[in-house]
Amino acid sequence: MRVSIRVRAHARRNFVEVGDDGNLIVSVTAPPVEGKANKKVIEVLSEYLGKPKRNISILRGRSGRHKIVEIL
Repeated sequence: MRVSIRVRAHARRNFVEVGDDGNLIVSVTAPPVEGKANKKVIEVLSEYLGKPKRNISILRGRSGRHKIVEIL
């Protein structure tokens, strides 16, 4: 399954919410430097969805706020 998400880096806490358009908004405390925020996004989605981290990968948008994530 492929999901479109929006990421908020430097948030006060890590959480996932559903936006008005139905897409997921993932807030992470990590800064968007050297892939730290992307790693945290995968961790937070893993906890939220109850899936192992190895089953979640970022297909598009590694350097942007809007990402396409594949969940196996």
